[in-house]
Amino acid sequence: MKIAVMGAGAVGCYYGGMLARAGHEVVLIGRPQHVEAVRRAGLFLDTQTFQAHVPMQAATDASGTKDAKLVLCCVKSTDTETAAAEMAPHLEPDAVVWSLQNGVDNAERLQARLGREVIPAVVYVATEMAGPGHVKHHGRGELVIGPAATSQALARMFADAGVPVQISDNVAGALWAKLIVNCAYNALSAITQLPYGRLVQGDGVERLMRDAVQECLAVAQDAGISVPGDMWEAVQRIALTMPGQLSSTAQDLARRKPSEIDHLNGYVVRKGEALAIATPVNRTLHTLVKLLEAPALRRDASDRGCCLEIAPGL
Repeated sequence: MKIAVMGAGAVGCYYGGMLARAGHEVVLIGRPQHVEAVRRAGLFLDTQTFQAHVPMQAATDASGTKDAKLVLCCVKSTDTETAAAEMAPHLEPDAVVWSLQNGVDNAERLQARLGREVIPAVVYVATEMAGPGHVKHHGRGELVIGPAATSQALARMFADAGVPVQISDNVAGALWAKLIVNCAYNALSAITQLPYGRLVQGDGVERLMRDAVQECLAVAQDAGISVPGDMWEAVQRIALTMPGQLSSTAQDLARRKPSEIDHLNGYVVRKGEALAIATPVNRTLHTLVKLLEAPALRRDASDRGCCLEIAPGL
């Protein structure tokens, strides 16, 4: 099967690399420096269980999605509409589109612009780009997707490639569960530049994270979302399973890139305002990250134009 990865950052490269290693034709669509490295030597897939140079195609624009039967959209939430506009002229009528993005509304936004069904996927993987053409995997890798006519067959395909996929009738709840984890960790990891394991050891951090989680749950409940499981237990488990992981927001700030914070804590703040629910902790975290990323936004305004931003994962 031909598969295109729109936004070949850490998340897209990991899943694209796993699929290519299993024998599928994969095209990574990303920034020129990364594309050049992949074209020259393949993708270096550096995982916890193996290391391999995986040959695959790479492109710098959305024409790489042409003839693909599956498109994994992995761009940052800030670039969702732009990605949809760029992909639209090239997508095959029967192409299946998955959204592997942070936030809870990207599939809906893609669907509105593309005029076709887009399947939301919840991503649980710790990865980073260690250099052009080099993705490093730190842990996990499973996906939760929504039900669709092709979901069962594609889930089996991913499983054969070493990627567990669960099909959920409550994918909205799973998306919110991931959002809540992001709201608990991402901003704090970005502000402190600390990995999760060290972050949670700080004085007062646990209480602050609990408050952020409770605000998110209150907003979700009022919005009619059924969030599965014990969210606080899930949040605590992240620090145990990914102790060395910096959040994607922390990675963005460290690289002086704009983050997705508007679609994480910022989304909860906006949704809370619409529902008349106070979210002071999420508002504070959102505001602090926006202050820290202001230089990155100014830099991005001068750099933008060659390619979309990529979503680095958790």
